[in-house]
Amino acid sequence: MPNSIQMTDDLFDQLRLELRRGCLVMAVLGQLRAEHYGYTLRLALTDLGLAIDEGTLYPLLRRLESQGLLVSEWREEAKRDKRFYRISAEGKRMLGLLCVEWENINKSLNKILQKG
Repeated sequence: MPNSIQMTDDLFDQLRLELRRGCLVMAVLGQLRAEHYGYTLRLALTDLGLAIDEGTLYPLLRRLESQGLLVSEWREEAKRDKRFYRISAEGKRMLGLLCVEWENINKSLNKILQKG
């Protein structure tokens, strides 16, 4: 039977994952204002403090592209075919809207959390 510390750690990990999911969309859209292929995108996000594993990143990229928020193209680089991604015009518009919403949420949370 797990102890209370393990249950707390597991719960924290689960809640942290939920919190990160929404942030990752904004992070990927923001980072793809400059073109990247998957590996360099992962490195850039990690360097900026937001590590993401391949099993999360590539499905997210496919979903964002299917939603019209990203565009991609295959190109050969260093004798290998690589898929390069960049934000679309609709993705830029959506990122702007999400940033406004993010700011509003942050303001509200700061007010709520400062009351305690």
